[in-house]
Amino acid sequence: MSKSAEHAEAKLKILALHGYRQNADSFKGKLGSFRKFVSKYAEFVFVSAPHSAPPIEAGTEPDPTQRGWWFNKEDRTFKGTNVGGPAYGFEESLKLVEKTWEAEGCHGLLGFSQGACFAGLLCDLSARGMTTIKPQFALLASGFRSGSLVHLNYYENKVQIPSLHIFGETDEIIPKDMSEALAETFLEPEVVTHPGGHYFPAQATMKQMYVDFFRDQLQHYLEAKELQNATEENSFHVANEAAPETDQQVDGSDSDSD
Repeated sequence: MSKSAEHAEAKLKILALHGYRQNADSFKGKLGSFRKFVSKYAEFVFVSAPHSAPPIEAGTEPDPTQRGWWFNKEDRTFKGTNVGGPAYGFEESLKLVEKTWEAEGCHGLLGFSQGACFAGLLCDLSARGMTTIKPQFALLASGFRSGSLVHLNYYENKVQIPSLHIFGETDEIIPKDMSEALAETFLEPEVVTHPGGHYFPAQATMKQMYVDFFRDQLQHYLEAKELQNATEENSFHVANEAAPETDQQVDGSDSDSD
């Protein structure tokens, strides 16, 4: 296969992390138009959080389709604006996404709301060598910094991978200043706002922005892959060129012993 043909078929694989009370299937459904926009450049791996979110109304049965990555209140619920609370279930979720990342061979992260908060934490952990996940880029929609006590020191150093941050000007669940604060933890964040609230925007007017971002990330990935292949090929040739010289030395020592 020629390089041009290989590049034409190449796509990024992106691990997609849903919001609180969503799951892999519901998030995939909500991103239908968005996925079509970037289908030439990217494919997505959707995974459901391992924890069932408690029922909204006390005394009712929990809905098994409503999932959460961790809980930051003592009653084992989650609220993005909560500060200083626990992070119940975080380690289990970390192990799940690490396993999925490795099994699927992913390149980047996409997250919405709690999933975007989680993705931000994963980027920081990766930068410090504290997870097997190595994202090359991240797209974070309606994201925010985790207020859980154990996560407060996660944002001390700037994350250096490319990042696209999207949030609504009128978001009442995660106010835009919280999303701005997460973007500021990245070295050179690309920030885009929309006039709406708490949702992942996929209007036709935003299509080109998404296409540009993923096209650029795919180009960077392919260039890095070519460089790696060239380096490995060069190392192979150098080793082969050295081989005859080694054989001569062996032959010489044999003749000396005779």
